[in-house]
Amino acid sequence: MVNEEQSGMGQVFKSDDRFSDGSQESSRSSTPSPDADGLQEKIRRHIESGDKWFSLEFFPPRTSGGAVNLISRFDHMAVGGPLFIDVTWHPAGDPGSDKETSSMTIASTAVNYCGLETLLHITCCNQTKDQITQHLHKARHLGLKNLLALRGDPMGDEWKTEEGGFNYASDLVKHIRSEFNDYFAICVAGYPTGHPECKSYEEDLRHLKLKVEAGADFIISQLFFKPETFLSFFKDCRAMGITCPILPGIFPIQGYHSLRQLVKLSKLQVPQEIKDIIDPIKDNDAAIRNYGIDLATDMCKVLLESGLVPGLHFYTLNREVATVEILKRLRLWTEDPRRALPWTISANPKRKIEDVRPIFWASRQKSYIYRTQDWDEFPNGRWGNSSSPAFGELNDYYLFYLNSNCSKEELLKMWGEELVDEKSIFDVFTAYITGQSNSNGKRVTCLPWNDEPLALETSLMKGELEKVNQMGILTINSQPNINARPSADPIVGWGPEGGFVFQKAYLEFFTSAENIPTLLKVLKKYKTRVNYQIVNVKGENINNAFDLQPIAVTWGIFPGREIIQPTVVDPISFIYWKDEAFALWIERWAKLYPTGSPSWQIIQDIHDRYYLVNLVDNDFPFENCLWQVIDDLFRLKASEKTCGSPTCELPVKP
Repeated sequence: MVNEEQSGMGQVFKSDDRFSDGSQESSRSSTPSPDADGLQEKIRRHIESGDKWFSLEFFPPRTSGGAVNLISRFDHMAVGGPLFIDVTWHPAGDPGSDKETSSMTIASTAVNYCGLETLLHITCCNQTKDQITQHLHKARHLGLKNLLALRGDPMGDEWKTEEGGFNYASDLVKHIRSEFNDYFAICVAGYPTGHPECKSYEEDLRHLKLKVEAGADFIISQLFFKPETFLSFFKDCRAMGITCPILPGIFPIQGYHSLRQLVKLSKLQVPQEIKDIIDPIKDNDAAIRNYGIDLATDMCKVLLESGLVPGLHFYTLNREVATVEILKRLRLWTEDPRRALPWTISANPKRKIEDVRPIFWASRQKSYIYRTQDWDEFPNGRWGNSSSPAFGELNDYYLFYLNSNCSKEELLKMWGEELVDEKSIFDVFTAYITGQSNSNGKRVTCLPWNDEPLALETSLMKGELEKVNQMGILTINSQPNINARPSADPIVGWGPEGGFVFQKAYLEFFTSAENIPTLLKVLKKYKTRVNYQIVNVKGENINNAFDLQPIAVTWGIFPGREIIQPTVVDPISFIYWKDEAFALWIERWAKLYPTGSPSWQIIQDIHDRYYLVNLVDNDFPFENCLWQVIDDLFRLKASEKTCGSPTCELPVKP
């Protein structure tokens, strides 16, 4: 919100084509009801409990690469526990479009794919009433439910009357309320020293009160440099009869040039005592940042200790170091290892009841959300058994929020600039599991199926995973068996306090077609203890799933609640996942090399010849038998090779 919208220094979640004609009625019929636990309600609860909170502002980047990095930053900063984030609206950047750098796209991605409560800025600037209404309907359709309503800064030197539009934020707030009632939580801007275009500070306070009376739920202030400035503004607002929550906007000084630019745009004066400190170190970014961290931390402490400030809103400039350091010093950065569910919950209100997902997308959660975005209902309580889950196609591997955070050059250094044989592939998988450097001295931090570092629970199976990957069992998903671990366990815990969590051992991997006959012989001896599904790229499917019923592989028991089973192995969904899993060999790995080159051909051969296998050990209270299954596979293969007959028997002890 710094200087309204000029702080922006700078297919996706699919929108409905019906918006192209400006239709309102069609979008109303397909959008969710308001979330009973809206942002204004969350703020109210925090104020009543005395729990302090923070929120973060970001602006849309200029490039697609910047969009990838920003979404990654959302994921990183989400672990600190912001109550919400907000995304600015930059009129020059086509903010309401489906472009990957638009405000609408970035905000909807934060909600749907990162699970963040998100506030979308929207301005009157350069827009008609109908255009604004269309943006609002689109925002609602995409799952956005919070707005920061602003007049916006003029495109030129002076504000020009918007014919057929709005010229004041209060009129925009009235319009939102008249069209959408209470669906959106609405925030407005407050100016601790008065808006630069207003005749007086007192007149600006009167305008602020009009915005609140029009239907605003809370206020976020423009930046300021002294805590006394905000506290005085707060008291003046209360004296004026403004009773809604008012959040201070905190701007950590992070560089000399960024400070000058923001001061120019916001038309604020930097106090002389701050200038006197910064000017001698203006060429030392680290020194300025450290000073900015100290200054902002001290200011925030005064604000919080005043008893008037329930939370802090940070203007991050899309950077994280300074803001995170300030929050840690204030003890507001809470990296709570506990998760509500084993997977990231979308903040889209239509998915609020969702509490069951197939395990296959555990490391590609954004892809799962994308492929299920058009579902009318989401599983709650149990997965059920559907012959047609209707997963959307995933042909858009280029989408920025489905893309790798690494450049092509980085991926080649990790996965091999030139592959020699299949063993080269085994080595890449093994290096990823072990965390050790590859033959190029480069750590492998991701795979086509796993763009993030390994989950903590992988450490419980690291030795076994290393061993099987070296043998050509190329694992892309796994979990250990867990029997009644506390829900607060830092590695496998999830859900409310006082509960216990359970898991069946699960292993999913690619392996060559030559291993499948022997694997089936081994699995036959384990009878019902191990459920399996084996499929190739053509869809040839071998399984022992009873009537294609889903299998619960993760569940939890909590005080005063029904059993929750958030993760299942669903044989039908696996067929949809297999298309994506095989395609990633080509889309993410083979395409790094020239078509037809030896490296490209090695990947293509694996894609064509390997099978995708998942195994579930149903006897979760006992020692995981899946590693023994793999050992038996290779022992039997060696035995068959020795005796020269595929009918050799090998004792197997499940």
